[in-house]
Amino acid sequence: MVTLCISTAMVLVLLGLVVFSVQTSRNLSQWVKENLTVTVMLSDDVSVNGAKLLCRDLYHRPYSRNIDYISKEQALKEQSEAMGSDPSEFLGVNPFPATLELQLHSDYANRDSLKWIARELQKNPKITDVAYQVDLMDSVNRNLTKVNLVLLALAVLLTFVSFSLINNTVRLSVYSRRFIIHTMKLVGASWGFIRKPFMKQALLVGVIAALIAIAVLGGCMYALYYYEPNIISIITWRELTITAVAVLLFGIIITAACSYISVNKFLRMSAGELYKI
Repeated sequence: MVTLCISTAMVLVLLGLVVFSVQTSRNLSQWVKENLTVTVMLSDDVSVNGAKLLCRDLYHRPYSRNIDYISKEQALKEQSEAMGSDPSEFLGVNPFPATLELQLHSDYANRDSLKWIARELQKNPKITDVAYQVDLMDSVNRNLTKVNLVLLALAVLLTFVSFSLINNTVRLSVYSRRFIIHTMKLVGASWGFIRKPFMKQALLVGVIAALIAIAVLGGCMYALYYYEPNIISIITWRELTITAVAVLLFGIIITAACSYISVNKFLRMSAGELYKI
């Protein structure tokens, strides 16, 4: 039984990793989209108070998640540090405009939404230009779609493989007691009565294996959080709970189903057939 629990737990760990990856891919997609920045350039005659009023107005738009105001002086300082020289020293003026760095809600981080958002912003006389990386946005959306499809295909494949591996393990356990099953048939025991102890053991193995798998996955997640605390923005308790519940259900359902199928197989066999397998 120990071997059966360990081998089942190893399979459930792999299955849990796929469930967890599918769950977190949505959060990763949302995080990437919400960290893409739309740069709104302001005209030179816009004062600090005017920029703040504009920020307050934009905050009420449904697509706005966060807005950072970058003044002309701050933009000059940042660019001077990046270039290693101050361009205002030889140009005589600050060439950088004040800007607003607008971060959108993930639902609006796509090409079509950005087009109408940019048109709407450019109607404001305080705004001279709106810049965003369309190619990067499209690339992110395409890659995230591919990742989701790969994870979905992997989840289906691994579910099939998991069922096959656990089925073989359970069948070996039932195989060693095939003659006990036949003896119980000879004394008149019903199929349901014969299956009952096997089903109880299968359920117990499924629960123990699932708990072991959950403990292993929990340890991995804690180690990941320990080395990268910012991962908490992508991995939430919701994903961890869904993964744990999925592993527990998979452990119970698969072991119970495999035990039911295996016991029924030997119940259908005659005494002569039991000696030939």
